[in-house]
Amino acid sequence: MPVSWHDPRSSDATWELSVSEPNDATFDVVILGGGSGGYAAALRAAQLDLSVALIEKGKLGGTCLHNGCIPTKALLHAAEIADNTRESEQFGVKAELVGIDMAGVNSYKDGVVSRLYKGLQGLVGGAKNITFVAAAGKLVGPNVVEADGKRYTGRNVILATGSYARSLPGLEVDGERVITSDHALTLDRVPQSAIVLGGGVIGVEFASVWKSFGVDVTIIEALPRLVAAEDEESSKALERAFRKRKINFKVGKPFEKVEKTENGVKVTIAGGETVEAELLLVAVGRGPVTADLGYEEQGVRLDRGYVLTDERLRTGVPNLYAVGDIVPGLQLAHRGFQQGIFVAEEIAGRNPAVIDEAGIPRVTYSDPELASVGLTEAKAKEKYGADKVKTYNYNLGGNGKSQILKTTGFVKLVRVEDGPVVGVHMVGARVGELIGEAQLIYNWEAYPAEVAQLVHAHPTQNEALGEAHLALAGKPLHAHA
Repeated sequence: MPVSWHDPRSSDATWELSVSEPNDATFDVVILGGGSGGYAAALRAAQLDLSVALIEKGKLGGTCLHNGCIPTKALLHAAEIADNTRESEQFGVKAELVGIDMAGVNSYKDGVVSRLYKGLQGLVGGAKNITFVAAAGKLVGPNVVEADGKRYTGRNVILATGSYARSLPGLEVDGERVITSDHALTLDRVPQSAIVLGGGVIGVEFASVWKSFGVDVTIIEALPRLVAAEDEESSKALERAFRKRKINFKVGKPFEKVEKTENGVKVTIAGGETVEAELLLVAVGRGPVTADLGYEEQGVRLDRGYVLTDERLRTGVPNLYAVGDIVPGLQLAHRGFQQGIFVAEEIAGRNPAVIDEAGIPRVTYSDPELASVGLTEAKAKEKYGADKVKTYNYNLGGNGKSQILKTTGFVKLVRVEDGPVVGVHMVGARVGELIGEAQLIYNWEAYPAEVAQLVHAHPTQNEALGEAHLALAGKPLHAHA
């Protein structure tokens, strides 16, 4: 019989679910967590005629939709508009940036999130075979999740409980002067100054936003360079751009302590150097949400809180899988999304191809953007040998659309000698939009000559990929070999 689902956290979210009310609360699939991995698994499993119980204590969409990808990118777009207004005269347009209205910015950001949330509710609510449970769940048996006093038994169970904003030992987050990205997304003011602890993706994106909003920003990073997981040339290009934008950063400087001051905070880093600002953003990564959920009690192996799985995302407990940020590796929404689809198809007997972690595209949406897929130059040399790896760096200065946009940067290719392209690394405005073709090049193991014969539209930044492959294939046109 059809049952009505009403999410009490949303005043207008009532959907009719076309499901059969279970007598024994047994399902083909029980999913704990409704973020990118969990809801993707639910939708795909339902498509494959499997009965699904989707259990989520917060809002559908998880971190990405509500506290991560979507709201941060909305802030970054608002920041881009601020910069375009401030710098409009270079394009012959006279405009004046009067200021940043954070109430307006937040209204815009929240509106984007709200529309996507309602759309996702409609997808799940309209899917046959899905029972949504708006409650906190716990694994109480190898195939049983308990939520709101009821037990949901699954012939298969998927753990998809996501991640949280991590802090450091002895560093107390108070939500006012010492904040995480969750707090930063709801700030009702533009601070005069800020320290960002952590120079990874989250840290550099918020530093970029705040600088565009007029904040005096300093990044503190313990590793020797910003976005250290990226190719070294990409990191160096970002650092040069940040220096030009007057974003301060101190790399190779581990955090030691933070103290409250009359007007904000004072941070001490290695060597005794201190930095003061109005607030401190702790952006040292995200930790897995696995504590007190019964995982280890049911035989699930954990390492530093992460769920260990094999390449098919099996935990070692029969018919128990894990996806998303709780599985070691890249903590990206699209990774969790694809893993959710993979596991649903695995359960349905479709035998999907194993996901290549290196083939997952990565984008940092700062100004400039960084986008990459495949191996860094260093990783490629480590894997294939330095003498077997060739690289080519195509400067965006030779690209017409990049000149129009007044952006600088490059497309860097990493290939195996007489073999395919194994890494693509890009820096510049909007290069995140080029990652689609780049991931096809990597994942289809394309040779430079194969990409070089493709026609790329003119004038587009996409041409830069074509030009780089032409050069690496030995026939450069708008570039030097």
